[in-house]
Amino acid sequence: MRKQVAEFFDWSWFLPETFKTYEWDNPILLNLLWMIPLLILLRKGIKFLKNPVLELSLPKRVARGNPWTYLRLVPTGFFFLALLGIVIALARPQRSNERVEQFTEGIDILLVLDISESMDLQDFRPNRLEAAKSTAVDFINGRFGDRIGMVIFAGEAYSLAPLTNDYELLTALIADISFDMIEPKGTAIGSAIAAGTNRLKDSETPSKVMILLSDGESNAGNVDPLFAAQLASAFNIKIYTIAVGKDGMVPYGTDFFGRPQMVESYLDETTLREIARIGNGEFYRAADGNTLQQIFDRIDVLEKAEIQENRYKETVDYYRVYLFWAMLFFLIWLALKSTFINNFLLD
Repeated sequence: MRKQVAEFFDWSWFLPETFKTYEWDNPILLNLLWMIPLLILLRKGIKFLKNPVLELSLPKRVARGNPWTYLRLVPTGFFFLALLGIVIALARPQRSNERVEQFTEGIDILLVLDISESMDLQDFRPNRLEAAKSTAVDFINGRFGDRIGMVIFAGEAYSLAPLTNDYELLTALIADISFDMIEPKGTAIGSAIAAGTNRLKDSETPSKVMILLSDGESNAGNVDPLFAAQLASAFNIKIYTIAVGKDGMVPYGTDFFGRPQMVESYLDETTLREIARIGNGEFYRAADGNTLQQIFDRIDVLEKAEIQENRYKETVDYYRVYLFWAMLFFLIWLALKSTFINNFLLD
């Protein structure tokens, strides 16, 4: 109780910096501040008209130039302060503390990346694999609240990272991906989908997504790609497939004289389209790095987690402080206006 009373006598309430921190519930009433001087002048004018000035012989101490004569202004000053406090109190100075809470259920996303030897072809810069890695990292860094995992595959499939929110760790693992991590011969798309499904099947999130990126036909592994897609669909996993690269002759390395060598590239687009259809996703074809980036941007938009936001606003009123001072100044004015000051001046 003492602390609360002591706060009323803190002079910081009247500092300009304090008023700058307020929000006003009735700011229009602050215009009354301009009327207070006019009210005081009007009061003085009425008093003058009712009581015309007469030339009197006054004591020396109230003669012109005596500083004690200014004491007669003290009651008017307290009356002015009382009106000032009342106007400020009516305008309702407040401070608000707003707290925002965001939460999301998130999405579980599994990136399934082909690292077979054909991903070393150079129709992308510097090659297909590095372009895919760079785009995947950009995609990961643009997510919020999602768990993301990684499966890599060539002749067999390997789970590189479990579902995690540690994007820094995940991007570091992606940066270290190289062709010698798995037997590079062959493309086991069915095994890769099966490994991804094994990672996602126990997820309790409402949205589970697999993004499969490959540049070849399935020619390795012991799991049929379409059967693996059906298995994933049974666990409500949506599959997006991205075909990377061009059909036909594409650059790969240089010859003895430094001239680009051309090798033939073949991509089984039909199988990837069917996998996306079974997985209730979409198929995309990326012929260069820019297109690949646009595809990931498109998936990023399609698979956004719903972010919910709660706002809590706490408002504290400070009008009581100024009303307290207004009443105090008013009582002082009542006490002074016809007591010892006037008597002192006229003795």
